[in-house]
Amino acid sequence: MAGGTLPYRLLNTRQLRKLAHIARRYDKGYGHFTTRQNIQFNWPELEDVPDILAELATVQMHAIQTSGNCVRNVTTDQFAGVAPDEIVDSFVWCELIRQWSTFNPEFARLPRKFKIAVNGAKTDRAAVMVHDIGLHAVRAEDGTVGFRVIVGGGLGRTPIIGSVIREFLPWQHLLTYLDAILRVYNRYGRRDNKAKARIKILVRDRGPENFAREVEEEWAHLKDGPATLIPEEIERIEARFTRPQYEKLPERDPGLDALLERDKAFAAWYKRNVFGHKVPGYAAVTLSLKRTGVPPGDCTAEQMDAIADMADQYSYGELRVTHEQNLVLADVKQSDLYAVWQRARELGLATPNIGLLTNIICCPGGDFCSLANAKSIPIAQAIQERFDDLDYLYDIGELDLNISGCMNSCGHHHVGHIGILGVDKQGEEWYQVSIGGSQGNDAAIGKIIGRSFAKEEVPDVIEKLIHCYLAHREHEEERFIDTVRRIGLEPFKEYVYGKSDQGTPAGARQLATA
Repeated sequence: MAGGTLPYRLLNTRQLRKLAHIARRYDKGYGHFTTRQNIQFNWPELEDVPDILAELATVQMHAIQTSGNCVRNVTTDQFAGVAPDEIVDSFVWCELIRQWSTFNPEFARLPRKFKIAVNGAKTDRAAVMVHDIGLHAVRAEDGTVGFRVIVGGGLGRTPIIGSVIREFLPWQHLLTYLDAILRVYNRYGRRDNKAKARIKILVRDRGPENFAREVEEEWAHLKDGPATLIPEEIERIEARFTRPQYEKLPERDPGLDALLERDKAFAAWYKRNVFGHKVPGYAAVTLSLKRTGVPPGDCTAEQMDAIADMADQYSYGELRVTHEQNLVLADVKQSDLYAVWQRARELGLATPNIGLLTNIICCPGGDFCSLANAKSIPIAQAIQERFDDLDYLYDIGELDLNISGCMNSCGHHHVGHIGILGVDKQGEEWYQVSIGGSQGNDAAIGKIIGRSFAKEEVPDVIEKLIHCYLAHREHEEERFIDTVRRIGLEPFKEYVYGKSDQGTPAGARQLATA
């Protein structure tokens, strides 16, 4: 497997065409977009890897710090720079951290890998609570901008929600404070046991309050030092970005409502895959890589080339990768939405399922990964096939389903409303199911419902969980996760493990059982 880093999810069309070329020449004609917003190629020959890296370098891409015990690729909100609820443009701060952390000799040999996420909006779309360091932009009452600092989050073998160690850090002190955190981790983090070397274990064992105190003590020597940020430095970083020259447009395109009324398929896609934009007359569009029958996150070379053409024509030559393994055109005129939808539909990228059950986050699993205990992709496809009914998906409403093939949790199963974990039982593949997890502002770790299941049982288990939800929700606006929080696990366990005949709740449909 060869991977390339996509700094803070951002790609230009020249880079995407290069990825398509690499997929075509060195792989089997496709790439896999990951939950780290990077891309993986699963079939290159070992002797071709230097050539792949050389190809990436021609478009200012690389694989630096994509592995090893160092600061990894900084991730952020896929709608950075365009979100209506934005406080700061997180791209600027991600680039600042990237420059600070790349080849930083002090942090080249940390106890374990280190992941930072930055969220610049009111709504957390960067999963800052489950990163080694999460930075959530906040605005004080006097208008001053800073960051809430979260430390010690993470998934994997020991899932932990991060702890807030500073409610408000003025932006000028960002790098010195990050320095202090990493120095404390570098000094006290365990190096004798790989499974206990992440910062989340250090924070848990020392206690968040003690860890915060140690960071503050270390920061006392760094605060107001040479790494303190000044406005000119932020301006220098800002100047690295080429911003779109937006047209002055009305808040709502005058022809959009008529198209939505006339074409119900377009209206369904608009409802699920189109998102608001801070500039009047524009929208952000998510291209779904979750069509039924296709491994989640996979994109063919032909699709990459076509998406690059779409981005050039409709989105100022830029696109983003989401941690849900989809792609975003962030700057589409509302007047172009119908044309974008038509082209996306031709390419198999217009499935209107963003935020719904079949928008499954899924790691490569046992089909590709040597660490996996079980396959993930066949489970995702079986669930997608079982629920391949858009009307029923809309009746169910918002639901995040995440699948990991092992405890490393590359599929983020711990924070799925429904999470599925592949486990090995005496050489056979089984699957453990949890519910109640979530990411974002109300992040939580899901709870295991009981014994694990054989692979052929998993679609039935998911259907029973959905039936329980539909039977117990108080109204159509109550989401699956809200129902779980309100009634707890026991009713769901009863539906799955209890009496075989629970009846069919109102709103449920008879689904295919392939």
